Amino acid sequence: MVTRRQSIVGAMGVVFALASATSFIPTAFAQDIADQLERRTVELVAPPFVHPHDQVATGPAQVVEFTMVIEEKEMVIDDDGTVVRAMTYNGSVPGPMMVVHEGDYVELTLVNPETNEMPHNIDFHAATGALGGGALTEINPGEQVVLRFKATRPGTFVYHCAPGGSMIPWHVVAGMSGTIMILPRDGLKDEVGNPLRYDRVYYVGENDFYIPKDEDGEYMRFDSVGESFSDTIETMRGLIPSHVVFNGARGALTGDNAMTASVGEAVLIVHSQANRDSRPHLIGGHGDYVWETGKFNNPPEKDLETWFIRGGSAGAALYTFLQPGVYAYVNHNLIEAVELGATAHFIVDGEWDDDLMKQVQAPAPIAE
Repeated sequence: MVTRRQSIVGAMGVVFALASATSFIPTAFAQDIADQLERRTVELVAPPFVHPHDQVATGPAQVVEFTMVIEEKEMVIDDDGTVVRAMTYNGSVPGPMMVVHEGDYVELTLVNPETNEMPHNIDFHAATGALGGGALTEINPGEQVVLRFKATRPGTFVYHCAPGGSMIPWHVVAGMSGTIMILPRDGLKDEVGNPLRYDRVYYVGENDFYIPKDEDGEYMRFDSVGESFSDTIETMRGLIPSHVVFNGARGALTGDNAMTASVGEAVLIVHSQANRDSRPHLIGGHGDYVWETGKFNNPPEKDLETWFIRGGSAGAALYTFLQPGVYAYVNHNLIEAVELGATAHFIVDGEWDDDLMKQVQAPAPIAE
């Protein structure tokens, strides 16, 4: 008897074989340029945090080594205990953010443990050729692969799993996406070339989930990721998400998990959406400088109230907080923010400035 898992994995093998057959697989040069460069190993951290990095390159190009382990697991995504059979890079939704400089080489070891069910790969929107690396990183459970590409274009870029056919959107909305930021070697600049710096950086990854419901209208729970495939694909084809969340779950960036800052600090917010359009908005603040398309060769827009993140891309906004308090950072499709979960909080400490805002009179009965 052929199990559902076996049939899915078998179909994936066909997809991978076809992709490989139609892709150009390069042969190695006698000595790659990258082999002559200094190497640096970076340990990735879970979003919204970002691994330590220099904003301005301190030397010549390097080979920057990363390792990511693919993890298929259950994740609770709301206060009601709704469970998604997630597929993840390094166990988080979104996957970790990587930071390098233009001209560096990204060298990723991608590991698919034998405890997983699905084949996986990775497509870097920042990379050139071979389906963004997807055609060179196809690995079954129990395999690993090493991919290297040159970071030729500065900006923020999405990466995601792209196994082929219906598996592509399924793996993406199941959590398999993240962002790489390629900084200019001399750092970020404003519209006239003056340097810009940030005191903190946070990564907000927006994800739309499609959790199937049973005949009683209750969200379904599955014994394995393969078991969830058919019902999830049917729900996905309706194009109506059950949840739209930041960093994997409703409330993942609120309450005790809220992002923090202080008055006077410049905070870089990197926002990605691998599947649907989004409209980030910081309630009570602004985008001082916004790279809406995420590409640092383009001058930033200034003083935006709301900006636009195209599905399949990542953007960046720089804001210096001027007042203390709680700021809501939302997808300004407010239905998705309030009803489906796309809300985060910044908690900012410091001294209040009455000149910027003051309650002149407290609420009181209407004067007659």
